[in-house]
Amino acid sequence: MRKKTESKRQAILDMAAELFRESGFERASMSELCSRVGGSKATIYNYFASKEELLFEVVVQATEAEFQATHEALDPSQQDITKALQNFGERFVTLIYSPAVQAVRRLVVSEAGRSDLGRRCYEIGPARSMAEVAEFLQQAMRQGQLKQADPNIACLHLKGLLEAEWLDHFMFHTFEAPKPQQIAATVQRAVAVFMAAYGAQPAR
Repeated sequence: MRKKTESKRQAILDMAAELFRESGFERASMSELCSRVGGSKATIYNYFASKEELLFEVVVQATEAEFQATHEALDPSQQDITKALQNFGERFVTLIYSPAVQAVRRLVVSEAGRSDLGRRCYEIGPARSMAEVAEFLQQAMRQGQLKQADPNIACLHLKGLLEAEWLDHFMFHTFEAPKPQQIAATVQRAVAVFMAAYGAQPAR
């Protein structure tokens, strides 16, 4: 077996990401990837078992660092729950509507029904995010910053509100990455609606 190297693996991932963005997953061929990377199909399959696995690794690499930074903004010691949610919301919307992540989301959705890719990406992305956000909301409920409610449902409502002004544009390809001031304004509105529903009532 030929020796694997991290630099070669990374070169394959970089070229695969570029090829998927240009051609889409279905039209991207392993032959074209070979010509860009150099070497044979056997070389690529020595690193990645299938084209689906390649796309999965491209997704992980494109999102993991920002995913972690976004969820680190959920600081349970933050006394101002509105500000904490706004900080998270701005990072969250910036991440999922960045050009790279938009491209990856579209690729995953287009392929989800034809392979196990959708489930795997859901587990490392939305499912993991929901667990972290729901835990944060549950802590805020325990501390009296939010009303007592099902934290998983509250998480879904929060994420739905954060995407409400952008999702249709994303689905129908009618915009590019939103500007920071646009994100800040939409997040402020989304969090205001969330707090109107879930904010703790002041003691009488």
